[in-house]
Amino acid sequence: MATRAKDYYEILGVAENATADEIKKAYRKLAKQYHPDANPGNPQAADRFKEVSEAHRVLSDPEKRKKYDQVRKYGGLGAFTSSGRPGAGQAGDGRGFRFEDLSDLGGLGDIFSSIFDRGAKKQTRRAGPTRGRNVEYLVEIPLKVAARGGKVRVTVPITEECATCGGNGAAPGTALKDCPECKGKGEVTFGQGGFSVTRPCPACLGRGKVPQTPCATCGGRGQVRTHKKLSVRVPSGVENGSKLRLSGQGERGPGGGRTGDLIIKFRVTPHRFFTREGLNLVCDVPINVAQAILGSKIKVKTIDAKSVVLKIPPGTQGGTTFRIRGQGVQKGEHRGDQLVRVNVTTPELSEEGRQTMEQLAEQEGLRH
Repeated sequence: MATRAKDYYEILGVAENATADEIKKAYRKLAKQYHPDANPGNPQAADRFKEVSEAHRVLSDPEKRKKYDQVRKYGGLGAFTSSGRPGAGQAGDGRGFRFEDLSDLGGLGDIFSSIFDRGAKKQTRRAGPTRGRNVEYLVEIPLKVAARGGKVRVTVPITEECATCGGNGAAPGTALKDCPECKGKGEVTFGQGGFSVTRPCPACLGRGKVPQTPCATCGGRGQVRTHKKLSVRVPSGVENGSKLRLSGQGERGPGGGRTGDLIIKFRVTPHRFFTREGLNLVCDVPINVAQAILGSKIKVKTIDAKSVVLKIPPGTQGGTTFRIRGQGVQKGEHRGDQLVRVNVTTPELSEEGRQTMEQLAEQEGLRH
């Protein structure tokens, strides 16, 4: 019996005509629910998070989604049965091809190129060690660190080769056997609607072998989810969305391959006093009516928690902006300014104070 492939719309729980906003909303909800940080030690949640992320990567990209819909329409990603016919698999154990397994094979990009690039050569899994995957991780930093730079401690969830089995998925002291899905070939061919695609076997990940007795540590997958603790130096001047690449800090390559990179993406948390405008830092400072009329000197805090004396000239109007040079964001050899916007506050007056203000109004001709 054929095993129906679970598609990306089902993974995200949206209709095939879902809008981009609906896809994004569904992804965020599921990613938050199944994120490894929220489910420590839960491999099922990690797998679910992985397939949700893969589905979002394809459906959120208009071009990839268009091609995916074409493949989906004509059944090019159908299941397999033991007969080996198009749309049927080669699984002797009845497991069949699972659509979500493709997330471990580099996503749909390679499949699309196999199907839509005319004259493309048959693609097979490259032998030997391969480079580990890059890991992208979001780090929140305060505005002061973004403005001046500094160090932050991060704990990044990554997938590594299982130390117990050495990455082959077999329990120590046990052997490997030919994969029943691909009969030890390491690849499977599937197709429907007039075309076929040969891909690495999803059951053995193209190795042609599976463990007789799965490793208890990794469940036979050869990989485990772990956390890497790092001290990251943040360059001054970073903004929301800025990225920093740390070479060799990503996931280890299978078979002794090179380690991938860690890509840190920064998100600057809002500050209670400052807002950022380019390299300038803007703040609002209240002054009273007397200070505005008569002039005054006030102390203003900078992003470095220092106090700067600012002179308010007589007759200052509410909303006037003063500039404190060199107290903004540092970026390379450039540093912005701190812009101080004064807001005139009106206090409650005593009877004597009210009479004084009335006399002032009469002198200025403000009373009718």
